Amino acid sequence: MTTPAEGHQDRPAPEGQSPPVLEIRDLRVGFDGPAGRLPAVGGVDLTLRRGEILALVGESGSGKSALAMSLVGLNRGPRTHISGEVEFAGRDLVMATERELREVRGKDVTVVFQDALAALNPLHRVGDQVGEMIRAHRKVPRQRARERAVELLGEVGIAGPRRNADAYPHQLSGGMRQRVMIAMGLANDPAVLIADEPTTALDVTIQAQVLSVLERVRLAHGTSVLLITHDLGVVAEVADRVAVMYAGRIVEQGLRDDVLFNPQHPYTMGLLGSVPPIDGPVADRLPAIPGSPLTGMDRPRGCAFAPRCAFARDACRQQPLLERRFGAPGQLDACVLPARERDAARRAGPEPAPSPATEGNS
Repeated sequence: MTTPAEGHQDRPAPEGQSPPVLEIRDLRVGFDGPAGRLPAVGGVDLTLRRGEILALVGESGSGKSALAMSLVGLNRGPRTHISGEVEFAGRDLVMATERELREVRGKDVTVVFQDALAALNPLHRVGDQVGEMIRAHRKVPRQRARERAVELLGEVGIAGPRRNADAYPHQLSGGMRQRVMIAMGLANDPAVLIADEPTTALDVTIQAQVLSVLERVRLAHGTSVLLITHDLGVVAEVADRVAVMYAGRIVEQGLRDDVLFNPQHPYTMGLLGSVPPIDGPVADRLPAIPGSPLTGMDRPRGCAFAPRCAFARDACRQQPLLERRFGAPGQLDACVLPARERDAARRAGPEPAPSPATEGNS
């Protein structure tokens, strides 16, 4: 797997001229719990363009999956509160009824879930499950849907697709199951594919194969991919643009190489600095961002990252706007630090994580 520092710098980046497919405006998601409402997503603006792979990056608990599932109403419920706009094909999916969402979900906007074994039905053969996805949105004979399912399994790189179409999920490897999920996602030629941590728990060789499938899908079908991940190596491998999320907000976004090679927000710098190198000397202790991510209902009035940022100042008590400051054209960040202090933060990087022998002895 490629590391961020080795990203394919010679790969042409999109110029941002392709039309928007999905536009997210001030999206907010909250979940009611025993102690009150947890603000999982706190006002996100994002645009996904035709044929691009947009990576949404952040630590566990940053709100990535909550955002992704809310786009097609998969986390709707009596204790869930969703507001804002998600515009797709002239329709606001936030305001859409469940019936209207069923027309879009699985047909125009599809989701590849993180745990393929849990998402697939253990009692049905995988070819039948792919075929059922087709028949859910098109009036086609069962046999024709089955043939198309075999074709799709072959397109996503499953060897012997006709034979493996008769397999049950538990009879396939993790990488093959993930390919089945991608085949289901492609069954109706969607405009948008949401891939939620599609390479988690896969070894690096299988990860590379799954990412290659996503790349081929984008090139062959013009499908727009929203890739949810915490793996910066995955981002360096396939993403066109990157949006970095922290505590429910986007803190930085821009073209992949701009964000990975010239990060502007201290949180992005911390994420990149925490990646172990694959060449050169390795420190006794890997660097780590100090403190812990915000997981409860309490949020600071201003920048949520300020309690963990060594460069925080009084101005951070107000929520910074996501706008272009010192980055490349199109590179936005939500940080008030001047250029000199950003350079200092970039050079400093995160602190080494405490070793087990010293942790708690300070």
